[in-house]
Amino acid sequence: MIALCICLLLTPAALVHGSLMDAQTDFGFKIFSGLSQDHSNQSVVFSPFGVTAVMSLAQLGAAGQTYKDLTGAMGFSMRERGMSRQQRLLQSAVSAEKEVEIATGVLVERKMSIEKGYRRALAKAFLTHPHQVDFSQPEQAINIINAWVSDNTNGAISDFLANGSLTEETRLVMLNALHFHGQWKVPFDPRLTQERMFLCANGTQTPVHMMRLTDRFHYGEFVTTGGVDYDVIEVPYKGDSLSMLLVSPFERDVPLSVLTIELTSHTLRRWRQGLKMVKRQLAVPRFTLVSDLNMKKVLTDMGLGNMFNLARADFTRITTDEKLCVSKVLQKVTLEVNEDGTKGASASAAVMFSRMAVEEITLDKPFLFLVQHKHTGMIIIIVKGRFKGPYYVIFLSIL
Repeated sequence: MIALCICLLLTPAALVHGSLMDAQTDFGFKIFSGLSQDHSNQSVVFSPFGVTAVMSLAQLGAAGQTYKDLTGAMGFSMRERGMSRQQRLLQSAVSAEKEVEIATGVLVERKMSIEKGYRRALAKAFLTHPHQVDFSQPEQAINIINAWVSDNTNGAISDFLANGSLTEETRLVMLNALHFHGQWKVPFDPRLTQERMFLCANGTQTPVHMMRLTDRFHYGEFVTTGGVDYDVIEVPYKGDSLSMLLVSPFERDVPLSVLTIELTSHTLRRWRQGLKMVKRQLAVPRFTLVSDLNMKKVLTDMGLGNMFNLARADFTRITTDEKLCVSKVLQKVTLEVNEDGTKGASASAAVMFSRMAVEEITLDKPFLFLVQHKHTGMIIIIVKGRFKGPYYVIFLSIL
């Protein structure tokens, strides 16, 4: 398998770098770096825009320590003065490109009331409103979400959530969908595409269809803080407002993690300043990739583990009806690069649930049974039982 790390960063070249965009870029790169390390021998396609959007939706509803954790990890707060306007302008600038389509949505359990302040925040920053869904019918809710994603990715992603990915405990799903279809400013000639060997991250080689193009490109040579030499070449799409940046170390045995760990908004600006127009022959694989990512581990490693814990998470700015926490943060990305251009789509979701909503508790899995004497806590019997299946540990104590 070809091991590539691709960050689908759609930033119009003409867009002025603002504090929010830089902070969102840095946050997305941190997640991408973590994903790249966790999938060091696998291909990773990631959309920072999508995950940053759903995490921003969560931050708008966070309070207390959860809000502080999110703000610290993300490097910005959507509740700061002027940030909602910056978010609207950023999303509007990207959506204005005819090659890009973006949608953001929040689906809420129909019986749960939403705080007015959260409704206003969604409208102000993302121009969206909560839509009611009956999560007591989880498979029906999955079909609704998958249809929404398919509609907003031009059919590129039609099976975002698998069966069983939502339960009756689901209370809210934050969504972002992105679709991109850009044609190269100078297309690759299919007649020049040849099969060549590609060096995989695990040291093996595999044959790939390698496209070739000789043209004048913006190109630069750079060095990491650790002394690793690498080059950057920019391949523009039609209209010149969007482009693909290809980054590769000079030495064939250098792992990509050496480069991904140093990706920041400052790095992007340094590249822009250091690129020069030169004539080069570019050879790049023709490929199609799909990534299904669960970012719970990466986000936990970034200090956001408490938002996945029902006892510690605080999303009371969303609702006070029930205590909410995040159960998973998911993303699916498809990417196709060929002689004509690039087709890409991403769907991102932050799923929230509440155990307080469970009407029936079924002990059909391993459990602990404790009867506590409140004054002493004395346990007088420990039972290890088996009920035609796994062993169960039961603790009994006097009342």
